[in-house]
Amino acid sequence: MRALSSPFLSSTLPRGTMGRRPARCYRFHKKKPYIKSRYLRGVPDSKIRIFDGGNKRADVGLYPCVVHMVSDEKEQISSEAMEAARVACNKYMLKNAGKDTYHIRVRMHPYHVLRMSKMLSCAGADRLSQGMRHSFGKPAGKVARIEIGQVMISVRCKDVHQHHAIEALRRAKFKFPGRQKILKSNKWGFTEWDREEYVRRRLDGTLIADGVGVKYVAQHGPLGKKPGT
Repeated sequence: MRALSSPFLSSTLPRGTMGRRPARCYRFHKKKPYIKSRYLRGVPDSKIRIFDGGNKRADVGLYPCVVHMVSDEKEQISSEAMEAARVACNKYMLKNAGKDTYHIRVRMHPYHVLRMSKMLSCAGADRLSQGMRHSFGKPAGKVARIEIGQVMISVRCKDVHQHHAIEALRRAKFKFPGRQKILKSNKWGFTEWDREEYVRRRLDGTLIADGVGVKYVAQHGPLGKKPGT
Protein backbone atom coordinates (compact mmCIF):
# COMPACT_ATOMS: atom_id res chain seq x y z
CA MET A 1 0.00 0.00 0.00
CA ARG A 2 1.40 3.35 -1.02
CA ALA A 3 1.84 5.98 1.68
CA LEU A 4 -0.23 9.13 1.31
CA SER A 5 1.61 12.45 0.96
CA SER A 6 -0.42 15.26 2.42
CA PRO A 7 0.66 18.48 4.15
CA PHE A 8 -1.91 17.79 6.87
CA LEU A 9 -0.09 14.59 7.83
CA SER A 10 3.37 16.11 8.21
CA SER A 11 4.57 17.21 11.60
CA THR A 12 5.83 20.60 10.38
CA LEU A 13 3.41 22.53 8.19
CA PRO A 14 4.89 24.87 5.53
CA ARG A 15 4.39 28.42 6.61
CA GLY A 16 3.82 31.39 4.30
CA THR A 17 2.83 35.01 4.76
CA MET A 18 0.99 37.58 2.73
CA GLY A 19 2.81 39.78 0.26
CA ARG A 20 2.65 43.56 0.28
CA ARG A 21 -0.93 44.74 0.26
CA PRO A 22 -2.09 47.11 -2.51
CA ALA A 23 -2.21 50.83 -1.77
CA ARG A 24 -6.02 50.89 -1.79
CA CYS A 25 -5.96 49.15 1.60
CA TYR A 26 -4.23 52.16 3.20
CA ARG A 27 -5.31 55.06 1.02
CA PHE A 28 -7.48 57.06 3.42
CA HIS A 29 -6.84 58.65 6.82
CA LYS A 30 -8.06 56.57 9.72
CA LYS A 31 -7.84 57.46 13.40
CA LYS A 32 -4.83 59.21 14.90
CA PRO A 33 -1.33 59.27 13.37
CA TYR A 34 0.70 56.24 14.47
CA ILE A 35 4.35 57.33 14.43
CA LYS A 36 7.63 55.73 15.37
CA SER A 37 8.51 56.30 19.03
CA ARG A 38 10.00 54.59 22.05
CA TYR A 39 6.72 52.68 22.35
CA LEU A 40 6.74 51.57 18.71
CA ARG A 41 9.93 49.85 17.63
CA GLY A 42 10.87 47.62 14.73
CA VAL A 43 9.46 49.98 12.10
CA PRO A 44 10.84 49.27 8.60
CA ASP A 45 12.83 52.09 7.02
CA SER A 46 11.18 54.40 4.54
CA LYS A 47 11.82 53.62 0.87
CA ILE A 48 12.51 57.28 0.07
CA ARG A 49 15.76 58.58 1.53
CA ILE A 50 16.56 61.49 -0.83
CA PHE A 51 14.11 64.38 -0.87
CA ASP A 52 16.13 66.84 -2.99
CA GLY A 53 17.47 66.15 -6.47
CA GLY A 54 19.27 67.97 -9.24
CA ASN A 55 21.28 71.09 -8.52
CA LYS A 56 20.09 71.44 -4.94
CA ARG A 57 22.90 73.83 -3.96
CA ALA A 58 22.04 76.36 -6.67
CA ASP A 59 21.74 79.96 -5.51
CA VAL A 60 18.28 81.40 -5.06
CA GLY A 61 18.73 83.81 -7.97
CA LEU A 62 19.59 81.10 -10.50
CA TYR A 63 16.14 79.44 -10.83
CA PRO A 64 13.25 81.94 -10.78
CA CYS A 65 10.58 79.59 -12.20
CA VAL A 66 8.83 77.11 -9.89
CA VAL A 67 6.12 74.52 -10.59
CA HIS A 68 4.20 72.61 -7.89
CA MET A 69 2.24 69.37 -7.77
CA VAL A 70 -0.71 69.97 -5.42
CA SER A 71 -2.92 67.27 -3.92
CA ASP A 72 -6.65 67.44 -4.65
CA GLU A 73 -7.58 64.72 -2.15
CA LYS A 74 -7.15 63.94 1.52
CA GLU A 75 -5.28 60.64 1.45
CA GLN A 76 -2.16 58.71 2.39
CA ILE A 77 0.86 58.35 0.07
CA SER A 78 3.23 55.42 0.62
CA SER A 79 6.99 55.91 0.72
CA GLU A 80 7.30 53.48 -2.23
CA ALA A 81 5.10 55.72 -4.38
CA MET A 82 7.03 58.81 -3.30
CA GLU A 83 10.34 57.24 -4.33
CA ALA A 84 8.90 56.11 -7.68
CA ALA A 85 7.58 59.63 -8.41
CA ARG A 86 10.90 61.23 -7.46
CA VAL A 87 12.83 58.90 -9.76
CA ALA A 88 10.43 59.48 -12.67
CA CYS A 89 10.51 63.26 -12.28
CA ASN A 90 14.28 63.41 -11.88
CA LYS A 91 14.93 61.11 -14.86
CA TYR A 92 12.78 63.20 -17.22
CA MET A 93 14.36 66.49 -16.13
CA LEU A 94 17.86 65.04 -16.42
CA LYS A 95 17.22 63.75 -19.94
CA ASN A 96 15.39 66.77 -21.38
CA ALA A 97 16.48 69.84 -19.40
CA GLY A 98 20.03 68.65 -18.75
CA LYS A 99 22.24 68.16 -15.72
CA ASP A 100 22.39 70.95 -13.10
CA THR A 101 19.52 72.90 -14.68
CA TYR A 102 16.83 72.21 -12.05
CA HIS A 103 16.14 71.48 -8.40
CA ILE A 104 13.49 68.95 -7.34
CA ARG A 105 12.17 68.88 -3.79
CA VAL A 106 9.73 66.30 -2.36
CA ARG A 107 7.63 68.28 0.12
CA MET A 108 5.91 65.41 1.96
CA HIS A 109 7.47 63.10 4.55
CA PRO A 110 6.32 59.59 5.57
CA TYR A 111 5.85 59.54 9.35
CA HIS A 112 2.67 57.49 9.75
CA VAL A 113 3.32 53.77 10.34
CA LEU A 114 1.10 51.18 8.67
CA ARG A 115 0.10 47.99 10.48
CA MET A 116 -0.69 44.62 8.95
CA SER A 117 -2.17 41.60 10.69
CA LYS A 118 -0.28 38.93 8.77
CA MET A 119 -2.22 35.82 7.85
CA LEU A 120 -0.88 32.46 6.77
CA SER A 121 -1.67 31.52 3.16
CA CYS A 122 -0.31 27.98 3.04
CA ALA A 123 -2.04 24.61 3.22
CA GLY A 124 -3.59 24.06 6.60
CA ALA A 125 -3.45 27.74 7.48
CA ASP A 126 -6.94 27.62 8.95
CA ARG A 127 -5.61 25.43 11.77
CA LEU A 128 -2.86 27.92 12.69
CA SER A 129 -4.24 31.37 11.94
CA GLN A 130 -5.86 33.45 14.66
CA GLY A 131 -8.40 35.17 12.43
CA MET A 132 -9.58 38.42 14.02
CA ARG A 133 -8.27 37.47 17.44
CA HIS A 134 -5.44 39.85 18.50
CA SER A 135 -5.63 41.58 15.12
CA PHE A 136 -3.83 44.82 16.03
CA GLY A 137 -1.08 44.08 13.49
CA LYS A 138 2.64 44.72 13.25
CA PRO A 139 4.48 47.59 11.49
CA ALA A 140 4.59 47.00 7.72
CA GLY A 141 5.56 50.34 6.14
CA LYS A 142 5.35 54.13 6.31
CA VAL A 143 3.11 56.67 4.57
CA ALA A 144 2.69 60.43 4.42
CA ARG A 145 -0.66 61.97 5.31
CA ILE A 146 -1.71 64.52 2.66
CA GLU A 147 -4.35 67.24 2.88
CA ILE A 148 -6.28 68.94 0.09
CA GLY A 149 -4.20 71.78 -1.36
CA GLN A 150 -0.91 70.52 0.10
CA VAL A 151 2.17 70.81 -2.12
CA MET A 152 3.61 67.35 -2.81
CA ILE A 153 6.57 67.97 -5.16
CA SER A 154 8.15 71.24 -6.32
CA VAL A 155 10.56 71.87 -9.21
CA ARG A 156 12.45 75.13 -9.64
CA CYS A 157 14.30 75.88 -12.86
CA LYS A 158 14.91 78.58 -15.45
CA ASP A 159 12.01 79.95 -17.48
CA VAL A 160 13.19 78.19 -20.65
CA HIS A 161 12.73 74.79 -18.93
CA GLN A 162 9.27 75.48 -17.53
CA HIS A 163 7.51 73.14 -19.98
CA HIS A 164 9.93 70.35 -19.08
CA ALA A 165 9.15 70.78 -15.37
CA ILE A 166 5.40 70.61 -16.07
CA GLU A 167 5.80 67.42 -18.12
CA ALA A 168 8.07 65.84 -15.46
CA LEU A 169 5.45 66.43 -12.75
CA ARG A 170 2.71 65.16 -15.06
CA ARG A 171 4.59 61.88 -15.42
CA ALA A 172 5.18 61.70 -11.67
CA LYS A 173 1.41 62.00 -11.10
CA PHE A 174 0.91 58.47 -12.42
CA LYS A 175 2.78 57.06 -9.41
CA PHE A 176 0.18 58.40 -6.97
CA PRO A 177 -3.45 57.48 -6.30
CA GLY A 178 -6.18 60.10 -6.35
CA ARG A 179 -6.14 63.47 -8.09
CA GLN A 180 -3.37 66.03 -8.30
CA LYS A 181 -3.01 69.41 -9.97
CA ILE A 182 0.10 70.98 -11.50
CA LEU A 183 0.34 74.71 -10.80
CA LYS A 184 2.75 77.39 -12.00
CA SER A 185 3.63 79.66 -9.09
CA ASN A 186 4.10 83.44 -9.22
CA LYS A 187 6.75 83.24 -6.48
CA TRP A 188 10.48 83.48 -7.10
CA GLY A 189 11.85 79.95 -6.71
CA PHE A 190 11.18 78.42 -3.30
CA THR A 191 10.81 81.82 -1.63
CA GLU A 192 7.59 83.38 -0.34
CA TRP A 193 7.98 86.58 -2.40
CA ASP A 194 6.36 87.39 -5.73
CA ARG A 195 8.72 87.93 -8.63
CA GLU A 196 8.28 91.71 -8.88
CA GLU A 197 8.54 92.21 -5.13
CA TYR A 198 11.56 89.89 -4.94
CA VAL A 199 13.47 91.91 -7.55
CA ARG A 200 12.53 95.22 -5.89
CA ARG A 201 13.54 94.08 -2.41
CA ARG A 202 16.82 92.59 -3.62
CA LEU A 203 17.69 95.96 -5.18
CA ASP A 204 16.85 98.02 -2.08
CA GLY A 205 18.65 95.53 0.24
CA THR A 206 15.69 94.32 2.32
CA LEU A 207 16.22 90.77 1.01
CA ILE A 208 19.59 89.02 1.00
CA ALA A 209 20.41 85.62 -0.50
CA ASP A 210 20.58 82.68 1.91
CA GLY A 211 21.24 79.46 0.00
CA VAL A 212 18.09 78.33 -1.81
CA GLY A 213 16.08 80.97 0.08
CA VAL A 214 16.35 84.58 1.22
CA LYS A 215 16.52 86.46 4.51
CA TYR A 216 14.41 89.50 5.26
CA VAL A 217 16.31 92.46 6.68
CA ALA A 218 14.08 94.30 9.16
CA GLN A 219 14.06 98.10 9.34
CA HIS A 220 14.81 98.22 13.06
CA GLY A 221 17.78 97.20 15.18
CA PRO A 222 21.43 98.33 15.33
CA LEU A 223 22.72 100.04 12.20
CA GLY A 224 25.96 98.05 12.38
CA LYS A 225 24.10 94.81 11.67
CA LYS A 226 22.49 96.07 8.49
CA PRO A 227 24.05 94.96 5.17
CA GLY A 228 26.14 97.61 3.46
CA THR A 229 26.98 99.53 6.65
